[in-house]
Amino acid sequence: MSRNAVRQDPYRPHVHYTPAANWINDPNGLVYFGGQYHLFYQYNPYSSSHAHMHWGQAVSTDLVHWQERGVALTEGEHQIFSGSAVVDWKNSSGLGDGTSPFLVACYTGHTETHQAQYLASSQDRGETWTLHPDAVLDRGKQDFRDPKVFWHAPSAAWIMTVVHPIEREVELLRSADLHTWTSLSVFGPTGETGGIWEVPDLFPVLDDDGQEHWVLKVDLNPGGPYGGSGVQYWLGDFDGQRFTTRTPSRWVDHGQDFYAAITWHDLPERRVWLSWMSNWQYAHHVPTATEGWRGAMSLPREVGVSVDADGPILVQRPVPELQILRQTLRPLHLGVTSLQVDQAHEFLLNWSAAESFHVRLEFRSEAGIEVSVEVTPEEVVVRRPKTVVTAGLDGYAGEHRAPLPPLGAYDLHLFLDASSLEVFAGGGRAIITDLLFPAQPICEATCTIKGLDHGSFTGALWPLSQADFST
Repeated sequence: MSRNAVRQDPYRPHVHYTPAANWINDPNGLVYFGGQYHLFYQYNPYSSSHAHMHWGQAVSTDLVHWQERGVALTEGEHQIFSGSAVVDWKNSSGLGDGTSPFLVACYTGHTETHQAQYLASSQDRGETWTLHPDAVLDRGKQDFRDPKVFWHAPSAAWIMTVVHPIEREVELLRSADLHTWTSLSVFGPTGETGGIWEVPDLFPVLDDDGQEHWVLKVDLNPGGPYGGSGVQYWLGDFDGQRFTTRTPSRWVDHGQDFYAAITWHDLPERRVWLSWMSNWQYAHHVPTATEGWRGAMSLPREVGVSVDADGPILVQRPVPELQILRQTLRPLHLGVTSLQVDQAHEFLLNWSAAESFHVRLEFRSEAGIEVSVEVTPEEVVVRRPKTVVTAGLDGYAGEHRAPLPPLGAYDLHLFLDASSLEVFAGGGRAIITDLLFPAQPICEATCTIKGLDHGSFTGALWPLSQADFST
């Protein structure tokens, strides 16, 4: 399908990455190398259904505009399930020629009865790949997958997190060469265990005072906050062998459609991740397949930690690079503001704390209210009603709530696209990501603000230009 034809699709994202055609799910192999952000993902090049898993590929220089490169890792004796990629700077794997750094992917090879971890390498910055035939980690199990590999400088070794899905366990392993792996420890089962565990990630971030916190994140399906799939995390410490928690399990996202997030490897000075924007509860049935595609990625997010009265908490904020898409600013005022909208928009509201306030955004099409967002001192709520388009999607309609701690200042940062809504509130403490399939295109936004003084509030809306997703 040409990109010109793609633009006519009413649900095709304007600022969220999706390939021109076919099925995608989990992001894989996120790595920054050669001045490019590499995005690989689970991809079926033959249809808009989940089958024949390959790794698709796209690259970007700014996390906003993406060039689709087609298939990177091709299905053969096994399907190419999820995994990660690293830069092998010193040829520790022995897979390079010793003259320059190169990319190594570690992925799960999947058959109907067996899963094990394999390597692939690229000497030309991801343009072409060599799949190496022998498994580097094989436990003889049917369910054993999703290796996330990173370099741990204090140990002078590669560390892998990998899941035992049925057992609800994350295993940590160490290697000097990416081939031979030694088990270090096992985390779990703990936290949310209502579904199998998938797609782990382990990484450090600094809070505002410069203290290091390690984040262990793992997905589960089902057992999410509203049924279907979801993402949980813990904050704690990693000593090179074992992860120990300092917080209870919490949800990464309180919406329905954020799954399988992983962080970019070798990205200096910050942590950025994105996710598959869907839910296994209804992913196979979202109303896009008639246009030849199914699945999209969330916006990239910077990940950090804030320390509140109740302790440290994960925060997520949209990457600042997205601001290059902003068009002419349109102000929002106290009281009621109604605006005509189409395509993609960004909203940013800021206000000082008040004893009682109520901020509400409603998005309407000619068919009526398609979704609403409310913020009070205690929580953020997204209400996603059933429509004629989504009547067959079990679990789609409902209220999604994210708690807010007491704060001195509040904000609501929201991205509305053709078929999605991403809500960031409370300095990135409360996150809700929801797919949105309006019965007709959204044409109006109404912002209602009560309980605030004029001097305490600022609000803005930007229409967003179309991000370039080229092939």
